[in-house]
Amino acid sequence: MDRLACVNLPALPLQLLLRRHPEWAIHPVAVIAEDRPQGFICYMNAAAHKAGVRPGLRYAAGCSLAADLRAGVVSPAEIDEAVQAIIEQLRRFTPEVEPSVEEPGIFWLNGTGLTRLYPSYEVWARLIVTDLNGTGFRATVMVGFTRFGTYAVTRAHDGTSAARLIKPVVFDNPADERAAARRVQLEYLEIDPDLRDTLAKLGVTTVGAFLALPVGGLLTRFGEAAYRLHRMASGELWTPLQPLKPQEPIRQRLLLDDPETDAMRLLFRLKGLLHPLLKALAIRGEALAGLTLRLQLDGGEQHEEQIRPAAPTLDPVQLLDLIRLRLETVELPDGVIEIELEASSILALAEQHRLIAERPRRDLETANRALARIRATFGDEAVGRVRLADGHLPEASFRWEPLNQVISSEPDNKSQGLGGALETRNSKLETKERSLVRRIFTKPVPLRLPPKGGVTSPLLHGPYIVSGGWWGRETHRDYYFAETRRGELLWVYHDPNRRYWFLHGTVE
Repeated sequence: MDRLACVNLPALPLQLLLRRHPEWAIHPVAVIAEDRPQGFICYMNAAAHKAGVRPGLRYAAGCSLAADLRAGVVSPAEIDEAVQAIIEQLRRFTPEVEPSVEEPGIFWLNGTGLTRLYPSYEVWARLIVTDLNGTGFRATVMVGFTRFGTYAVTRAHDGTSAARLIKPVVFDNPADERAAARRVQLEYLEIDPDLRDTLAKLGVTTVGAFLALPVGGLLTRFGEAAYRLHRMASGELWTPLQPLKPQEPIRQRLLLDDPETDAMRLLFRLKGLLHPLLKALAIRGEALAGLTLRLQLDGGEQHEEQIRPAAPTLDPVQLLDLIRLRLETVELPDGVIEIELEASSILALAEQHRLIAERPRRDLETANRALARIRATFGDEAVGRVRLADGHLPEASFRWEPLNQVISSEPDNKSQGLGGALETRNSKLETKERSLVRRIFTKPVPLRLPPKGGVTSPLLHGPYIVSGGWWGRETHRDYYFAETRRGELLWVYHDPNRRYWFLHGTVE
């Protein structure tokens, strides 16, 4: 008899957000659809749930329930990338893996015949959980016989308790699986909330009670979704496993007769490899998002370069230009005897939609190509931006991160409707008044008061006290805005522990 396993990574977008911000784990955390006060809450952790935060609430309402609520957006692209990585991880245990189209984080695995490789299905499932936990994911694994049975029981065991996550469930016969599935509460399943609430009013709260309803009037009274759920739970609607076939990476390789040291001749060789590589991507309906260039040297070493265009593309001229810029900066100790190109890609459909969109007055595509040329010349870390961080001290309140592409800073008024138009109009009115900007130094500069320029105590505005670090090295700073006789506005602080003044920035 065929064996089927269901792997559940509960609230996968929330897990991705916590992997991005592990320091948030002790706080209420929620995933929001949009990074604005009116954005809807999609997922939340146990601390936020305990505070009353629920899916469907707006972010502002969630903050009123949990004052220290942390929230962030997890893009569909980030979820898709994580799903693909998890699929590759699960293929270590079985070649046939099917991800759920409707629920990110649900996977079905074919376990038939694996007892020749593993002592038991319990060991197999435990190894899967351990491997996923090792990469920072919480997961539950159920091994049974049917798609719906394993899914329902897995959803009922997706709690946050570590003990419940480590121990998988293995059913020895279909009858045990059916009995366990019938006991599952409907609230654990990903069904329409209105349908679930309506059934609850009728006293139908479990899968077994739902299956006891007469199927004849189910479609008429509750609609297609309820009817399909009933057919799936009863086994009438049976769908075989539809695993994704792994796609081999697209590579092009060339062996050289003699070691090559000239960059222009290498570029000519690479041009011959790039065109068939892009043609293979076009046949798949994909566009190149990244290019790995591997050069095997005559001395036995291998040199590797990562090249990323500004946006996914199939334009060979743009890619050759980036390769040329990168090769001009590379110094190789020996000649090249073998060249290999490997493409990383995404579906070209997203690129096509982007080209159809209305072009802004600022040519972002040209800007992104310019940044790509800078990265190709000076390395990926040459282009970055500042991102706000949860740091107590001013110098720890931001961090540098790589800038992949420039995006428009203007709000989408068409999608926001009247509210977006009002916000845009108000923001334009506010820009008539010149705002002060505080420039923070990378490292505070020791300062003697009064400095040159004549700062006297009546021209010190403050103090604004920053203190903390009692858990380690205690910090206490008394910040002031200091005006000089030349009209400069300095941002200074006094450290009572060190008994010294420091200049931390200027105000413009």
